[in-house]
Amino acid sequence: MEQHAVEQHGKAEPTGLDVVVTTMASDSHTWNLVFLQLLLEELGHRVTNLGACVPDELLVAECRRIEPDLIVLSSVNGHGFNDGLRVIEALRACPELVRTPTVIGGKLGISGSGTPARQRVLLTAGFDGVFEEGGSVMDFRSFVGSLPAGPRTLPTGSVARALPAGSGALL
Repeated sequence: MEQHAVEQHGKAEPTGLDVVVTTMASDSHTWNLVFLQLLLEELGHRVTNLGACVPDELLVAECRRIEPDLIVLSSVNGHGFNDGLRVIEALRACPELVRTPTVIGGKLGISGSGTPARQRVLLTAGFDGVFEEGGSVMDFRSFVGSLPAGPRTLPTGSVARALPAGSGALL
């Protein structure tokens, strides 16, 4: 019996990013992660959702294993600022993750959102973007859309940014 090669159409390689979404060790909320996962998947990205209350060591180990193009840390409990500083230090200490774009967002403090000093500290600590609660999802989408699929680096000319209250995505 003669066999013929079958040409496959419509089976293009995925062009989206590999994204890890997670909370931090103190945050047990999950609805924010489900929202982010669905949003990112709708945009054509592949998402690994690590879930709630993720210990720092597990987060770093999973990101080393997955080698994502983007890491998204989300906080709803108001401890995101303090937890984020600890987590970004651990991520940036890992040679494999030092250049992986990493953003944080949601309710980062208990004293309201959009504190410029808090955002500057997070950016200086190593985050590539800070998206505080109460803002537009469009800014987060724009940031994600600016990242190239594949290489784990920020696009040329990209700068870390903090968005003012009312313009950052609810992460």
